[in-house]
Amino acid sequence: MKIPFFHVDAFSSKAFGGNPAAVCVLTSWLDNDVLQKIAAENNLSETAFLVPTSPGNYDLKWFSPTTEIDLCGHATLASAFVLFSYYDLSKTVLKFQTASGELSVEKSEELLSMNFPARPPIEVAPPKILIEALGVEPRYVLESRDLLAVFEDENAIQNMTPDFDKIKKIKSHFAVIVSAPGETSDFVSRFFVPNAGINEDPVTGSSHCTLIPYWAKRLGKNKLHAYQLSSRKGELFCEYMEGRVKISGHSTLYAKGKIFI
Repeated sequence: MKIPFFHVDAFSSKAFGGNPAAVCVLTSWLDNDVLQKIAAENNLSETAFLVPTSPGNYDLKWFSPTTEIDLCGHATLASAFVLFSYYDLSKTVLKFQTASGELSVEKSEELLSMNFPARPPIEVAPPKILIEALGVEPRYVLESRDLLAVFEDENAIQNMTPDFDKIKKIKSHFAVIVSAPGETSDFVSRFFVPNAGINEDPVTGSSHCTLIPYWAKRLGKNKLHAYQLSSRKGELFCEYMEGRVKISGHSTLYAKGKIFI
């Protein structure tokens, strides 16, 4: 079997930036254990698998190297980039059926914009293990699917050296987000998810389902500009729409070919 394969740097306008994702376009679903083996072989933070259902409509699954993911932004952005560029050239909107419901991506001249569910966080007491893992106490801690630790300035995020073994001990939440006001943007963040086989995800769409409603409320504005401060870095253009978030960015093709199994 030959599977079309694309390697895309999402949330970046040039190669070697943003978050790399693999995109595999299938004609029908393979068993999940096969999909998981492909994702492990690719060894990127996520591999997206697509099956067309009708023109402009697809079923979509995401896998990290170790597990299936319930929601992934950068691999959705990468999938839409591949489809708009090679499969659905006349379309301006694509729809995806996923484990997190229907998601859509719209193409404009400059950006691809994802419409995702919002996950507004609620404030909680800081777990002791979280403070130990991050090495510094946050100003606020909130929770949604993930734990969100909020700090006072960008330098705290940029200079953080977390203990990933201790983050692995946090079983109550999928991942840990750290965030602060940005110096040249509305906010910055990083995303740690060692229990999914990724110590730090370079640029994370799903974390912004939590970050956007938090910062929109705190800053009193619905349109936001964000940077994720991983070593690869990524830029996101965000909007809060009461129950939904719009996450926009660039994507760049790095490689394409075929997988042989």
